[in-house]
Order: sequence, then C-alpha cells, then structure tokens
Amino acid sequence: MQSLGLIGEMGSIQKTQDCLNHIVPTDEIAPSGERKRKEHTMEARLNAQQASPAAYAAMVGLETFVRKASKLEPSLVELVKMRASQINGCAYCIDMHSKDARSEGETEQRLYALTAWRETPFFTARERAALAWTEALTLITEGHVPDDVYELAKQSFSNEELVNLTLAVITINGWNRLAISFRSVPGAYQPGMRSKVTSK
Repeated sequence: MQSLGLIGEMGSIQKTQDCLNHIVPTDEIAPSGERKRKEHTMEARLNAQQASPAAYAAMVGLETFVRKASKLEPSLVELVKMRASQINGCAYCIDMHSKDARSEGETEQRLYALTAWRETPFFTARERAALAWTEALTLITEGHVPDDVYELAKQSFSNEELVNLTLAVITINGWNRLAISFRSVPGAYQPGMRSKVTSK
C-alpha cells in the first residue's frame, strides 16, 4: 500500500511539472554559456470578430461611444482601461492600453504606479475618483459599489459623466472577458490599430 501511495505522489508531481513546463517560459543555455530566455508559444483559441461579426460590432459600438461621445478625457479612459485590465489579469488589454497611453503622452511613472495609485501623489482628484469607481465596478461582488465610492465619484463627475464612466468600465470588462476567454495573444498590437476598427 505504501508503494501505491508513493506512485500516486510521483504521478501528481509529474502532472504539476508538466503544467509548469506548459505555462512557464524556460531558460536555454546559449553557446556562450549565457542563459537565453525561451518564450512560451501562445495561440488564440478563436477569433471573436470572425466567429461572430455582429456580436463584435456591438462591442465596437460601445467602444466607439466611450471614445468619441462620452466626453471623458482620453487619458482618463486609458487609465480606467488599464486598471480594470490589471484587476482582471488581461495581458492582451494591458499590452494594448499601456501602448496607447504612452502614445498619447502618459508617463511611465504613472503607468508603473497605477496598481498602487492610492499611495502616490501622481493622480488628480478626478482620476482617483475614476480609479476607485473602476475598481468597485470591476470587483462588484466585493461591496457592490459602496456609498463612499459613489459620493467620491459624484464630487468629480456630473450625472452624465458618471453614467458614461460606468459604461467605459463595463466596456473594458467586456473586452477583458472576450480576450481572456479566447486567449487573445498580446504583443503584436501597436498604437492606432484600434482606431481603424472603431472608425468603421
């Protein structure tokens, strides 16, 4: 019986190692003796736009409103999209919105500090209210958007702006879920590529 238990443990260890080998990039030794990082190869499960053009067009409609008709500052929208994507762990959207933010003049310092925005002096009162609102909506089961977060948002946003900000958060959460579910591969996106889609 003891040997069976040992075999079971070894099998479990092997499965764990197989999973790690599948997920984690490994290092290779170059001829010079230096370690060369070998990147993990990723492949998307499917292309949502090709699989359901009508559904994708509906998402683009939301995105177009947020970008062109919400009256929210582009820099604020990028911060909101980055923060929600960080919370959701969406690598594709983090890659996209960090590049877009930089191309529109956002600083490296603020992007690096975004996950700890409460502990920095880098963000305006309006941006801080938007980030708190973004976090509360994205993590909606944790407090169901508390009153103090709402009151803070009301100090910096009109009723119309707050509805539009909420739609911006809803939209990026939707994109995050599409990208994560279908394993959109990050890295290839360059600033300006998205605008070609939303301008249609």
